[in-house]
Amino acid sequence: MDTRLIIAACITGVMTFSLQAGLAAAENRTAKPESVPSTSLKSDPSPVPAKPSGSTGDPKAGERSKSPTNGGAHQSAVLTAASPEISGKDGAPMVLVPAGEFVMGSDKGDEDESPPHRVYLNAFYIDKFEVTNGQFAKYVETIQSEPPWGFTDKETPLIHAERPVRWVNWMDAMGYCLWIGKRLPTEAEWEKAARGTDERVYPWGNDPPTSVHAVYGLKEGGAETVSVIGNHKRGQSPYGVQDLAGNLYEWVMDWYAEDFYSSFINGSAINPRGPGEGAAKVQRGGSYINTPYRLRSSFRTKGDPTEQDPNVGFRCAQDIQK
Repeated sequence: MDTRLIIAACITGVMTFSLQAGLAAAENRTAKPESVPSTSLKSDPSPVPAKPSGSTGDPKAGERSKSPTNGGAHQSAVLTAASPEISGKDGAPMVLVPAGEFVMGSDKGDEDESPPHRVYLNAFYIDKFEVTNGQFAKYVETIQSEPPWGFTDKETPLIHAERPVRWVNWMDAMGYCLWIGKRLPTEAEWEKAARGTDERVYPWGNDPPTSVHAVYGLKEGGAETVSVIGNHKRGQSPYGVQDLAGNLYEWVMDWYAEDFYSSFINGSAINPRGPGEGAAKVQRGGSYINTPYRLRSSFRTKGDPTEQDPNVGFRCAQDIQK
């Protein structure tokens, strides 16, 4: 069967069965791992977490002993063998985000970030960098798909091969991830990869961003507004993931709902997958034209899954092979 038809069928299946995934997620929210403490969230009204800014700490602390009671032993066995960094089938480095709990959301941002709630996630891998023009060009050539704007003359993928691809809609992003044997990260996975377990405001800590941390605050322009991957290591997350703040917004798997977090007021979530349906997909991380407010790791926004914008890209995630 034509590769394009296979990928299109997979994407259609993801869209069609998102309702079932949402229902499954809703069922998961009613259960809570026995090993996860039931203590309430911090009520400290201070504007930043109590952990000192810039402190690297150990993002894995407190996570190693926590696993759901359903298959927890198996998950621990998998983690024992999991490498901290691997290469995906597209050659992109991927870093491990270990299983465990973190606090998702914020009561110091927009209404759709509230309330903060505890989320337990199984371990997963996520791309260390955003998908580049060079990587996406191989996908376009292989499946003979419609290239993003700027690809038609082949200048962008050749001259700017190490810059993250943009002008890709959610369908483009999902198609690439499926083609390479990966998937888009869920919104919860993206946020944990960005902020770790210490409720930091930005991937690097609580200090406001500077030019060494991220690309932001610029005017719309040409390719030079977007940085090549790996240029802002000072802005990496506790797990070593780079460019999660600024440069480009990033598509994630979930449908967007402004009040989705309100369903977690009375409990924790386990591997949440977002609403079962919707009109827009979630975007995360801010972009080169945004202020520091939108670079916060808990900030949420949305986009039509069929629209292409100059400040939106993506990265992929992958389950741990069992």
